[in-house]
Amino acid sequence: MKAIYPGSFDPVTSGHVDIIQRAAKVFDEVVVALAVNLEKNPFFTIDERLAMLRDACSHLDNVRVDFFGGLLVDYVENQGAKVVIKGLRAVSDFEFELQMALTNKRLKDSVETLFMMTSAEYSFLSSSLVKELAAFGASLAGLVPKAVEDRFQAKMQQRRQEAIDL
Repeated sequence: MKAIYPGSFDPVTSGHVDIIQRAAKVFDEVVVALAVNLEKNPFFTIDERLAMLRDACSHLDNVRVDFFGGLLVDYVENQGAKVVIKGLRAVSDFEFELQMALTNKRLKDSVETLFMMTSAEYSFLSSSLVKELAAFGASLAGLVPKAVEDRFQAKMQQRRQEAIDL
C-alpha cells in the first residue's frame, strides 16, 4: 500500500525524518510530497527543499520525493494512494490536522488520514523553530539532517553578504 506524507518541509527536520522512516516500515511505498502552502513565506526555494528531502530520504528504498500544487486529495488520488500520513507533535497540532483530515474526507471519501506521533525526542521541534535558531547562529546539530545544516549555513552567509552589499 502506498501512503503520501505531505508538507512544506521548510526545512525538513529530524522530526520529519523520524516520521518518514517509521512510515517506510509500515507502507510498501511512501511518497514525501512537497506541497505549496500559500500561507507561508518559505526560507528555501522549492528546488532547495526537494534536494534536501531527497538527501534526507536517500537511505530509504521505498521512499520517493515529489512536488505538487493543488488539493492534496487530488494528488493522493492521482498517485493511486489512499492514505495520508500526518505527523503530530502535541495536542496543539491535532486540532488543525483533524480539521484538515475531516475536510479531505469530505472532499474524497476514499482518502484516509493516519496520524503518527513523533518520537518524544522531537516533540518540541518545528521548521519554524529551526529557522529561528539558524537566524541567531545556534547549532542545528541533531535538529536537522547534516545536509540541511550545511545549506542553512551557506544561505545565511549568502544573506549576510547581500545585506553588506546593499
